[in-house]
Amino acid sequence: MAGQRLKLASGTGFIRIMALRSLAVEGLERCARAAPRLAALLIVAVALCACSMFDKDTIAPEEPADKLYNEGLYLLNTKKDAKAAAKKFEEVDRQHPYSEWARKALIMSAFAYYEGNAYEDCISAARRYVTLHPGSPDAAYAQFLIGASYFDQMPEISRDQERTEKAVQALEEVVRKYPNSEYAVSAKRKIEIARDQLAGKEMDIGRQLLNSRNYTGAINRFKQVVTRYQRTRHVEEALLRLTETYMALGIVEEAQTSAAVLGHNFPDSRWYKDAYALVQSRGLEPTENKGHWISQAFAKLASGQL
Repeated sequence: MAGQRLKLASGTGFIRIMALRSLAVEGLERCARAAPRLAALLIVAVALCACSMFDKDTIAPEEPADKLYNEGLYLLNTKKDAKAAAKKFEEVDRQHPYSEWARKALIMSAFAYYEGNAYEDCISAARRYVTLHPGSPDAAYAQFLIGASYFDQMPEISRDQERTEKAVQALEEVVRKYPNSEYAVSAKRKIEIARDQLAGKEMDIGRQLLNSRNYTGAINRFKQVVTRYQRTRHVEEALLRLTETYMALGIVEEAQTSAAVLGHNFPDSRWYKDAYALVQSRGLEPTENKGHWISQAFAKLASGQL
């Protein structure tokens, strides 16, 4: 088609005039078709320019750090809106990252998130505080908030205890790094509760294994309680279950040692009465082997190594 137009345009007279006129008309038609698109593009360009100018004019100026901080306190204490308060404290850090207000606002945001049960946000903010301000007087509290957040999320014994273990780890950091802080005592109490739960989990699994006659697996679970969680209320039962398991396997000496250690450390325990009766039913008496791992574990406890 393009070849035909070129050929006609090279003629003379009326034919050439008509050909040029046809080309001109076609060009005008193409321009007419393109005009709406050009106009649309122009409108978009103008609109974008206008929006850009509008955005620049409407960007909110930075607010004073103390004003943002006090607004956060108002939301937290008066309005009881912990999450909104946390966001306001975070705004202090965003707008004034190098100010003293930012440091104060960061620990307050962690506290506000904790109050609002937003535990993951609390942990994140508190960890950031400990990283940025390890020597601050509030670092102990930030570390305590991490442990408390995990502690408050501890599940029932039948479920996975990962958060319980994390609670113990975080709270032990409080005791280790900040032993003289006001939070160390509370951390120790929470650790005892969390460790008792971990021991309870081991006992729960151990009983199931014992009932299914998986004696080796059961011994390993009860051993964890005896060696790692001796200060919990579950250790007495663990010693009885070890006596039962060893007797079921016919390993009499270990059963006698387990019963003897139970009687020596918890003479009034109802679990000892059961262990003693079990050993005696075979015509035996509880006898402790001082070289057995059970005996050695309690020797460490008595010496203060555990």
